[in-house]
Amino acid sequence: MGVAVSGGVPRIVIAAPASGHGKTTVAAGLMAALRSRGLTVSGHKVGPDFIDPSYHALATGLPARNLDPFLQGEDRVVPLLLHGARSADLAVIEGVMGMFDGALGTEGYASTAHLARLVDAPVVLVVDAGAASRSVAAVVHGFAHYDPGVKLAGVILNKLGSQRHEDEIREALRPTGIPVLGALRRTEHIHAPSRHLGLVPVAERVDEARRFLPRLASWIAEGVDLAAVERVARAASPLTGTAWDPAAEVTRGGRGAVVAAAAGQAFTFRYTETVELLAAAGVEVVDVDPLHAETLPAGCAGLYFGGGFPEVHADELAANAPLRQAVAAAVRRGMPMVAECAGLLYLCRELDGLPMVGALEATARMTERGALGYRRATAAADNLVAAGGQRVTGHEFHRTELVPGSGAPPAWHWEGRQEGFASPSLHASYLHVHWAGYPELAQRFATKVHDGL
Repeated sequence: MGVAVSGGVPRIVIAAPASGHGKTTVAAGLMAALRSRGLTVSGHKVGPDFIDPSYHALATGLPARNLDPFLQGEDRVVPLLLHGARSADLAVIEGVMGMFDGALGTEGYASTAHLARLVDAPVVLVVDAGAASRSVAAVVHGFAHYDPGVKLAGVILNKLGSQRHEDEIREALRPTGIPVLGALRRTEHIHAPSRHLGLVPVAERVDEARRFLPRLASWIAEGVDLAAVERVARAASPLTGTAWDPAAEVTRGGRGAVVAAAAGQAFTFRYTETVELLAAAGVEVVDVDPLHAETLPAGCAGLYFGGGFPEVHADELAANAPLRQAVAAAVRRGMPMVAECAGLLYLCRELDGLPMVGALEATARMTERGALGYRRATAAADNLVAAGGQRVTGHEFHRTELVPGSGAPPAWHWEGRQEGFASPSLHASYLHVHWAGYPELAQRFATKVHDGL
């Protein structure tokens, strides 16, 4: 059973009219600044994104968390929030895209607004005011009244040019009744680098990001009324529920087992709850960096290679022949392996002409266009993690394509398309599935790992 929680946790959602207004910068900065005030802060990201939560984890010192009704189911969102924030004084939830933008064709399902309603949290709107003044008030007024179920509790103005600019916007906002909780000046010193598919993950710039964090926290503390933000969060309605408990979702195996999980700069995408579910099933997850490690860990009985950016580090992955050969040998022996997106590319014969593991009869290459979006998929047949015909929701997020040869049957099919590779000991796919929404996938994998001991 999970842990019943009455009263919930003080919480606030950081939203924006659209992408590019500074949500991630402000959200991570708030987490760091509130932590500097002595609070334990838990960070949460609306949607499937892996990169923004890496900055949350750095800012809070707690594991990264995602809240996504499409991937996890509406009924699991509050339990997962309570689980992730169980040791926190306050939860900061960063939204996704524009506040009302969700899965296409669903009238905003899985949007920031949808999530805010599910967790009954007040919303603070971050608005890029760099190219407007009084018009900002019209934007805020529209967002405040578009959906009566969303509680817009304040606004943070971003990229202001001067005190006169700020005063003009404040005066225009006064009739709306929406308080200004922060006013941030335009600065060139607060910047996180981006590339294809978003920000550069923290793991690829750890030292730089750690040096950057105090500057970010200081910038937020100077421009945002942190006490007011805390009051808004503490004014959230009581939230009663049962915290999600991974031990209630899976059965613990009789013997300990080790699963090697790809980590390091090339493999940065992994949901925290995946590791928690495997641990609850009696599996020890040991990180392995395919850029540097030459062997798998002692007692290794399974492999989990999640997402990331292997295309950026293909030269180094190719150069580490000992680990590529060790993984290939393990797959040939039938060691259970789950490979999601980056892991799928790593198992191919080649990636952009460079040698990879060669466990799959396929080659991979970068493309100009990406594949991005939610998917509803069905397992093509019984395999390592899914029973034939099982339906799941997932997310596709990449800018590569495969040229497959002959090989294992497909992992999934959706919209008339077959995708990935699957067998009783292998599951390799572009699709990211959040195992908290489908704990039976973690159970099947853990059981297979234990059976191999």
